[in-house]
Amino acid sequence: MRVEWTQKNVRELRQERHHGDSHAIGPNSRIGRRKEEWCVTPICGYAATEHRERGRRSGSSLSPNVELETDLRLSSNVTCATNGNEVNDGFEEIIGSSRALRDVLNLVRTVALTDSTVLIEGETGTGKELVARAIHEHSTRRDRRFVKLNCAAIPLGLLESELFGHERGAFTGAVVRKVGRFEAADRGTLFLDEIGDIPLEVQPKLLRVLQEGEFERLGSTQTQRANVRLVAATNKDLAKLVAQNQFRNDLYYRLNVFPIVVPPLRDRRGDIPSLVMHFVRIYAERMNKKIETIPTRVMEALVSHSWPGNIRELQNFIERSVILTDGNTLRPPLEGLQQTAGIDSLKPITLEEAERHHIRKTLEQANWVVAGPSGAAVRLGMKRSTVYFRMRKLGIFRANQIAENTI
Repeated sequence: MRVEWTQKNVRELRQERHHGDSHAIGPNSRIGRRKEEWCVTPICGYAATEHRERGRRSGSSLSPNVELETDLRLSSNVTCATNGNEVNDGFEEIIGSSRALRDVLNLVRTVALTDSTVLIEGETGTGKELVARAIHEHSTRRDRRFVKLNCAAIPLGLLESELFGHERGAFTGAVVRKVGRFEAADRGTLFLDEIGDIPLEVQPKLLRVLQEGEFERLGSTQTQRANVRLVAATNKDLAKLVAQNQFRNDLYYRLNVFPIVVPPLRDRRGDIPSLVMHFVRIYAERMNKKIETIPTRVMEALVSHSWPGNIRELQNFIERSVILTDGNTLRPPLEGLQQTAGIDSLKPITLEEAERHHIRKTLEQANWVVAGPSGAAVRLGMKRSTVYFRMRKLGIFRANQIAENTI
């Protein structure tokens, strides 16, 4: 959607900032002074619709200046504004401004200044390590080391040595003394990823160091002390593992001091356009390509996809798309998404996902018209305001109603 801005429009929109999951005009947006220089702020579909409704009710001149355009254009010299709350202030590596993400970042701000243990839960590929790093960077230990260990990537017999270290000759192949991760992270932060994969025989020693800050290296009787702030992450249901006697309940309670659940990408679809443009810019620069346009149908397909692999899957798909693109318009292999979607449709879904799918399909059938006798509100048996509320809550918007997106 191309918007030809006037100074009156700019003043009106700044006065009527939308306080939902959309992006509104902010101080970082570039508003052209001449007619041919137009700005590029991402505005979700429901927000754009509400602005048009306001224009009709108030007599504003915004509505006549809006015309549809088929593509979303990219511009690397313009910074997208947030919705006025500076939601990512201090979290520059975390892309998005959906309500679900804002809730996570608010929890990070709350717990970061403490030394309490944090348990980050979420599906694979949701960005749990980024959240862990954000906790460290906003803590009083930010000037100390951030040490990480993927517990699932270490062979069973070596995990204890990786955590607590060993002395020379402690076992075959231990030719030198080794400092463990707890010792290396002293006065800093230790991030243990996939903590649900720690074997039962190692868990008592982990519990002891969390409670008392003491441990011994393998092959040593000398007690070591470490002042470590622990952040753990898992994609498993630890409570279920406790019920199955596969995880110690006392360790679970010690880890679950402050849980943070990172939502899957399908629950924050409003962030997908920003993520897409972010990854396109990164890989285009890395491959010395100039990609300026994302077709509307492409963005709609990306937003509609369930992304079972979450952000990691989206990132890899965009990298492949940039590789396959020859010109300045992104040409992704959408048939691959359709095949994956066919597999995903066999999986059970939540009631929220079913509602999101039903409302989106109804909106598509109504050509994204909410009000009126043929609008989606009538078809759904809801008030117009209720439909807008559900769209906002579920992160539903029409990709081609984003006004000239930039990164």
